[in-house]
This record gives sequence, structure tokens and C-alpha cells, in this order.
Amino acid sequence: MSRVSSGATALPATAETARTVRALRAFRERLGLPALVDVHTHFMPERVMAKVWDYFDSAGPLTGVEWPITYRHEERQRVELLREFGVRAFTAMLYPHKPAMAAWLNAWSADFAARTPDCLHTATFFPEEEAAGYVRRAVEDGARVFKAHLQVGAYDPNDDLLDPVWGLLAETGIPTVIHCGSMPAPAEFTGSGPVARLLARHPRLPLIIAHMGMPEYVDFLALADRYPGVRLDTTMAFTDFAERTGVFPAGELGRLLDLGDRILFGTDFPNIPYPYEHQLDALERLGLGDDWLRAVCHDNATRLFGLPDPSALPDPARPSPLP
Repeated sequence: MSRVSSGATALPATAETARTVRALRAFRERLGLPALVDVHTHFMPERVMAKVWDYFDSAGPLTGVEWPITYRHEERQRVELLREFGVRAFTAMLYPHKPAMAAWLNAWSADFAARTPDCLHTATFFPEEEAAGYVRRAVEDGARVFKAHLQVGAYDPNDDLLDPVWGLLAETGIPTVIHCGSMPAPAEFTGSGPVARLLARHPRLPLIIAHMGMPEYVDFLALADRYPGVRLDTTMAFTDFAERTGVFPAGELGRLLDLGDRILFGTDFPNIPYPYEHQLDALERLGLGDDWLRAVCHDNATRLFGLPDPSALPDPARPSPLP
């Protein structure tokens, strides 16, 4: 494994990490992929991430199961791991659970994107009077993707305070990764109903349904059929961990193939209870073919976010050095 640049923290030198790097390289080489694009990774202010990990450790009510964090490392190590894994672009999915939190999360995320050029500038929001203003500022500052978490935030996406937010995002075409399915635990505003009502009001809104909408897979696939701006990310879907509690219906595999240009690779790194490559193993065993895998793991997100031609990058597996 290559060394990090001067001043960076060394990678955790474990046999498991080395196996993962080899497995991911073999996956990319077999498919002829220059790299991966992961649209669902988490980077947050240190104290916020620590609280998230504490919650997972406690198997809190929104998880309800034992959930060991596989990549519990310092921030710079996590960035370097993704680069070693061959991920050319990733996100900083962060989200508020209360008012007066989103604006400072956005400020942190803008700084993180500025010092991490392979991270797509990510922002978030909450239903509050200030939302329209700070979302517009985030857009003007170059935000490429937003995150909404209806389960943790416990809010209705149809709240009137969010109407100008959704209108702006529909107008600009900036996608929102939205956690709206009822896994790992249902909440008041999870399920397809609130999102269906939102799309009826903003039919051009670009949404990325996190976790394929599990366990309401069928309902969210139907929304993708109806609204061409709706995409889905694979985060944790089809893995052994997820299939224990919500099996993807085998009869819907054909719809995954039909929607192959609107499904995006995502993982939930670092907050996953298994090695990174297992998400790719889970996708491969669906048996939907190499073209589908290439589109999901790289091409769809590259097109959505207008990423540069990977052949122009000096080393696709390591798109930019740490500052």
C-alpha cells in the first residue's frame, strides 16, 4: 500500500485492509473500471461523528441491532482509505437532528470539500425559517449534492418551510440523497407516502433514494418508474446484513435492470458492519451483468455529477493527494 503524503496520518496497516484493497482492485480490473464513485459516504465534524458512533455502539432505537463500525478511524485515514480503495469521488453525507444545526454543518462541509478535492461538496437542511437562505448560500458556494434524513430528523419533507428549498433544488438540478425508507427502524415520516406527495408537488425534483428505499423497495422503484429525476443508491442494500431483516424481492430484479442508468453505488462508509468490498460482492451476485455493474459503480454518477474523464487523471485509483 502506498504511503500518505507528508503530514498525513498513516493508514491502519491491517491484513483486512490489504485484502480489501486487493479485492477492489481485482473487481475494477475485471470490469475495466478506472475507479469507483461512492455517492453515500459519511464525513462530519469530529464531535458529531463521535456521537453517531456512540449511538451505533449503544444499538439505539433507530438501529435496534448490534452494529460494529468497521472503519472507525481518524478522518484523514478514512479519506486515504477511500483513495486506496480506488474511489475517485465520494460525498460527506451529514444531517441535522434539530433546528439551528444545518448551517454550521454546511460551513464545516464546505471547508472539508475545499481541502478534500475528491469529495463532492455536500450540504444539508432542516425545516426552519433560515433554510431557504442557507441552502441558497450553499448552492452559490458550489454544493454538488444535499442530504436529507427523514428518520433522524423526524420531519415531513412536505413542511411548508422546505418548499423554497425543494423549488431551488428542482430548478438547479442539484440532487438530494434522501433517507426515507423504514430501515433500520420506521419513523413517523418514513415510507414512500411523504416522498410521493413531495414529488407530486415538485415532479422535476432530483432525488436519490438512499438504501434503495429499503424495506419499501417496490414502492420506491415505482416512484423511479414514474419520475425520471428519481434515482436510488445501493447503500447496504442486498448485503448479508440488510437481507437478514428485509429481503429484496427476487421478482423485482428485472426492474433493477430496467433502471440501470439511475442506480448509483453507495456504501455508508465508514459506518458499515462489514468490509467495504462486501457491498460490491452483493451487487455482483445479483447477476445483472457487467454492463449494469459498470454503470452503477462508476458511469451513472460520473454522468450525474459531470466528473472529468478519468483517463485525464494521473492515477484513477488515487485522484488527488492529501493536502
